[in-house]
Amino acid sequence: MSDNPTPQAPQQQNADEIDTLTLRALVSTKEAGIIIGKGGKNVADLRERTGVKAGVSKVIAGVHERVLSITGSTSAIADAFSIIAQTILDNPLNPSTAPLQSPPSATTAIRLLISHNLMGTVIGRQGIKIKQIQDTSGVRMVASKELLPQSTERIVEVQGTVESIHIAINDIAKCLLEDWDRYSGTILYTPAPPNEHSLFNSSFNNSSIRSINSVRRPDNFNMQSLNSALPQPRDVRTQHISIPSDMVGPIIGRAGSRISEIRRLSTAKIIIAKQPHDETGERLFTIIGTPEANEKALILLYSQLENEKERRIRGDAEA
Repeated sequence: MSDNPTPQAPQQQNADEIDTLTLRALVSTKEAGIIIGKGGKNVADLRERTGVKAGVSKVIAGVHERVLSITGSTSAIADAFSIIAQTILDNPLNPSTAPLQSPPSATTAIRLLISHNLMGTVIGRQGIKIKQIQDTSGVRMVASKELLPQSTERIVEVQGTVESIHIAINDIAKCLLEDWDRYSGTILYTPAPPNEHSLFNSSFNNSSIRSINSVRRPDNFNMQSLNSALPQPRDVRTQHISIPSDMVGPIIGRAGSRISEIRRLSTAKIIIAKQPHDETGERLFTIIGTPEANEKALILLYSQLENEKERRIRGDAEA
C-alpha cells in the first residue's frame, strides 16, 4: 500500500461528472500493518479483487494512528472495507486470546473520517438517515460531536459484522456521492504528535483556501515580522492559510466586525497580510494561539467562507 496517498483528490471531484469518491478512515499503526500485509501482499490482493486505489498516510514518530484512503465506486469501496474488516478480524491485535478463525458473527469497527459539511447527509434530518442505515445493515453507528484537531472532519464509527459493515458503507458512500459538492473546502485531518504542526489541505471550489504547513519555531524565535518581539510559549502555535483576495473583504466584514468576532470567539490572534504574498493574488492569514484557539479560528474562517460561497451561488442563480 502506498505511503504517499493523495487525499486532496476528493476535493476536485464532482458528483455530476464522476461516480467515484475517496473514503478515508482512521486506523491504528498496528491495523495499518495488517491491512498492508507482509511485503504488501494484503493490499495487493485488495486492489486486485476490488479495483480500488488505496493508500495509508506515512508513519509519524510518536503517532499511533494513520489515515487509510480508499478510492473507487461506492460498491468497490464497500467491498474493500469489508475485506479490510475481515482481515482485521482474522489477524487480531492480541492473537493469544483470539480463536484461529473469526466466526461470521464476530464484530469489528471502522472509523470513517467524514467532512463536517457532509455529516447532515449521513445523519439526515432528526437522525432519520443514520437510523435507516443502521436498520438496513444491522450496524451500530456512532458519530462524534467534536471536530478532529485542526480539521473539519469528524469520526463516524461503524460497528458490526463484516457483512453489515459492507452494507452500511455502501449506503454511506452513496449518500456522500449524492451531495459530494459539499466536500469542497474540507480541511483534512492529519494525525500529528502533541505540539507539532499539521499540514492542512483544503479547497474552496474556484476560491480555494490553500493551507500552508506551519513552521515550528525555536523557543527563542523573534516574531518581529508579526510586530511582536516576545518569545512564544511552547503551547502557542503559528499557522498560516492563504485566502483569495476577493474573499478577504467578506471575512473582515464592515469596519472589521466579522474578523473581530472571530478573534473574540476563538481567542486566537489573527494577522492579515496587507498585500498578496505570491503570484496567485492570495492573502496570507497568520493565526497564533493555543491548538484549541487555532482550531476554533480555522472553523470560523471556513464557515464564513462557506456562507459567502453560498451567497454568491444564490446571487448567480437569481441573476
